[in-house]
Amino acid sequence: MPAGIHNKLATLRLISLGFISLWLIMPGPAIAALDLQQAVAIALQSDPEVNRHLAREKSWQLNAVAENQLPDPKLRLGLSNVPTDSFDLEQEPMTQASIGIEQAFLRGDTLELRQAQAESNASIEQLEARLSRLNLVRDVRLAYLDVYMQVQSAAILKKSRALFKQVREITQSQYSAGRARQQDVLRAELELGRLQDREIKTRVREDEARANLAQWLGETAWQALATEFPQAPEFHKITDIDTTLLHHPAVAKETAMITAQQYTVKIAEQQYKPGFSLGLDYRKRFGENPDGSDRSNMLALLASVDLPLFSENRQDKRVAASQEQVNAAHYQRAEAMRKLKRVYQNYSAQLERQRERQTGYLNSLLKSARENTKASLRAYQSGVTEFNTLMRASITELEVMLDALRVDVDVAIAEVQLDYITGGEQ
Repeated sequence: MPAGIHNKLATLRLISLGFISLWLIMPGPAIAALDLQQAVAIALQSDPEVNRHLAREKSWQLNAVAENQLPDPKLRLGLSNVPTDSFDLEQEPMTQASIGIEQAFLRGDTLELRQAQAESNASIEQLEARLSRLNLVRDVRLAYLDVYMQVQSAAILKKSRALFKQVREITQSQYSAGRARQQDVLRAELELGRLQDREIKTRVREDEARANLAQWLGETAWQALATEFPQAPEFHKITDIDTTLLHHPAVAKETAMITAQQYTVKIAEQQYKPGFSLGLDYRKRFGENPDGSDRSNMLALLASVDLPLFSENRQDKRVAASQEQVNAAHYQRAEAMRKLKRVYQNYSAQLERQRERQTGYLNSLLKSARENTKASLRAYQSGVTEFNTLMRASITELEVMLDALRVDVDVAIAEVQLDYITGGEQ
């Protein structure tokens, strides 16, 4: 091959390799990091639980209109006083064909009370929807914090790996110079291997945490998280927790259930009152009178009235049973308040203590651990201190950084739980 052609081919290869290398190093389309607020917003967009309660609320609202309507009237058709010897409709003057309508009227204020009860059930579903929303926001926040902690723990471990590698290299150098023992070299290798194993375990926990978050976010749960610490709603101490809890959806729902059960008692009490129905019949008579004239047709107005005379085993028992349901609803509300108050007391105490720990890590512990490692490393290189002292200092700094992260996350968890207790409103 002529030298000129060979040089041109070489130049083309270099240009092609340049384009390929440029394509490989060019950044792809940027994917926005997922932060806490975005995670909550995505979860709320299509939550089936909230939508289910909203649909049931609409159902009860429509049902409330239907509950205040009278029963459908009844059409009555009849044939009476037919002679059985001949079945001749014109034989006897009493034979009649009738058509009529009958309307029943329920006892007392039953219709209005049923409507009010259906409206109470609609308010229960509305509160259930609010409670589901609160539960969702809390659960997504906690799941996100779990993922964030695992991601940041892995980052801390990866950063510490550089320090442990440096310790290993220094130990090998000291050993080569006869200033360290072989055991020190082996210990450095061991601690580095243990650190890498912790990284793997942390990644496993991260995958588990992301899988948990994915039940609300889908594939979005696997994208990169924002590096900034997720800010939970800041909590301020409540002066009157009992009054606050009365407005929490979990308690307000029980209050609405008490109201609905009280309507059940009132409806049962209406059964002591008589119900009645009215009917109007048009009656056709067949045949002729003795004088040859047509027999007159008839109208009949009918009324029937319930007689609740024997109420001991029917009405009395239903009223008593309904009242017990009201009592049960009161107990259920008290239990809901007790549980929420216990959670509030627990996490408010935790938050106070964790904030104290957070201040301690921020003001002294992190700095002290970092300076201790630096001093131990310099002392070891100068032959002033032993390898074990350096390794303890390195491990201590790592544990302090992980503990500081854990404390920050625990503070956020307590704030999330307390925000849930206050119903998201302070």
